Amino acid sequence: MHKNSSESPSASTSQREPESRGESEPTDSDSRSHSDSTSERHRGIPRVVDVVANPEFRGLWLAEALSIAGDQLAKVALAIMVYDRTESALWAALVYAMTFLPALAGGLGLSQLADRVPRRTLLVGSALVQAALVALMTIPGMPLVLLCALVFLVSLVSAPANAAQNATTRDVFDDDALYLRSQDLRGITMNVMMLLGLAGGGVLVTLIGTRAALAIDAATFVVAAWLVYAGVTWRPSAAGDEHGWFDGARLMASDKKLRVLLGLALLAGLTVVPEGLAAPLADQLGAPNHAVGWLLAADPLGFIIGAFVFSHYVPAHVRLRLIGPLAVASPAVLIAFVAQPTMPFALALLALSGTTGAYILTVIATVNTSVPNGVRGSVIGVSHASLRVVQGLGVALGGAVAEWLGSASHTVTIAGVLGVVIAVPLAATWWQLNKTPGHRPTP
Repeated sequence: MHKNSSESPSASTSQREPESRGESEPTDSDSRSHSDSTSERHRGIPRVVDVVANPEFRGLWLAEALSIAGDQLAKVALAIMVYDRTESALWAALVYAMTFLPALAGGLGLSQLADRVPRRTLLVGSALVQAALVALMTIPGMPLVLLCALVFLVSLVSAPANAAQNATTRDVFDDDALYLRSQDLRGITMNVMMLLGLAGGGVLVTLIGTRAALAIDAATFVVAAWLVYAGVTWRPSAAGDEHGWFDGARLMASDKKLRVLLGLALLAGLTVVPEGLAAPLADQLGAPNHAVGWLLAADPLGFIIGAFVFSHYVPAHVRLRLIGPLAVASPAVLIAFVAQPTMPFALALLALSGTTGAYILTVIATVNTSVPNGVRGSVIGVSHASLRVVQGLGVALGGAVAEWLGSASHTVTIAGVLGVVIAVPLAATWWQLNKTPGHRPTP
């Protein structure tokens, strides 16, 4: 994660009174830190140190980062384990698919638990269940059918845990600006962990073995459970008697603002198309096989840069206005693939699409802030499930179109054009809705 001086340890030091540092003159770094921190405050942007200073968020953030790191390692380990045992690409793909398939059922159904069970209890319980399931995967000679079932269950349990994680993060901040900044930090952390997984997961699994990697993943869930239990305040369940089981889904369907925000987020189903076509793209661009990793890493790297820039330099009210233009820009960049760019230019385009695509952090934060606490877990579950499903469909349809056209780059161009066609009316509608402040959906 990139840092500026406002996030460094010297930033907090520079806020003390001069007497606390004796008679010494301030250093150049202290002056720059003080200037940057003051500049952020004048723009109405909280510092990252102010976000991390919240002990509840700190526990949630560290627990999530650990879980993501372990999951990336486990995905690589499972792919290698299954392929070594079967030498079947189909089995390897099937096990990997099991990490996505439960998203729809879990997101629409089990995520309701995030409103009906105390969220800390749900987070701790889910992490311990996932730890036990992953630990079972380390048993030598585990039948592949049972291995698939365990992967499915781990992903299924993650649905209510994800909803509870997001809803609790909203609970721990009273200030909307601090909450938005916390979402930026979470987004950056998640993408950094994914990049590290892409870069080093295979090497690490080769060094320590697949079962040891899965054992590490199980341990990360146990540590995550402890971090949440020790650091997060217990709160009673959020849903009252007035909230039905699927009120969150009904609210998403009935409220225009939420529908538009969800539509803007679901554009990721088109901007993810290049990820599914990384291998044929590298081949078509005349790049070596290892360039596939570069193509996969370009978008998340751009996302990290975008999240960093927006969180440090763009106030929250400006970010709300930029949602529409950025939602159009993210797929529009992909249209340039019609020219069959060189590899460096293709990487730059994907990184730029990821940078502008960081608007989704503002979308998610706005949705979470706009809905009542009693249905927040349900709404998050519906949003997350919808996002995972459209991304899976986007990758699958992109592969089918590329097969039919015989051109991966032209398929990416089509995805970009279609994204712009969908994004423009959504952006215009959002601009109109955003001109009317004070709108709050009600179930």
